Amino acid sequence: MAAKIKKGDRVVVLAGKDKGRQGAVLKVLPKEERVVVEGLNMVQRHTKPSQGDPQGGIKSKEAALHVSNVSLVDSNGKPTRVGFRVDGDKKVRFAKTTGEVING
Repeated sequence: MAAKIKKGDRVVVLAGKDKGRQGAVLKVLPKEERVVVEGLNMVQRHTKPSQGDPQGGIKSKEAALHVSNVSLVDSNGKPTRVGFRVDGDKKVRFAKTTGEVING
C-alpha cells in the first residue's frame, strides 16, 4: 500500500496527550504502522552511564505514535485526509480538503 504519510510531512495529532499539536515527521515505521513526530509524545528514559554518554541520567526522546492518530496538515493549517491520483504519468498524493497536490 502507498504511504499516505512520509518523512518530512507536517502532521497534527488527533488523539492522545498531544492532541492538536503539530510537528514534522522524523521517522516512519511502516511494519508497526507508527510514526515519530518531532517534539511530540515525549517520554523519559533512565540511561546508565556508558562510553558514548558518560553522564547518563534521565533523557527525553520522542516515542512513536500510531499512524491513525495523526493527520496531514493542508495549506490552510487544517487536518486533511490524503488521496492518490495520476497526473500525467505520475501518481501523486493530494489533500482531500483543498484538492492540491502534496509535494514530496
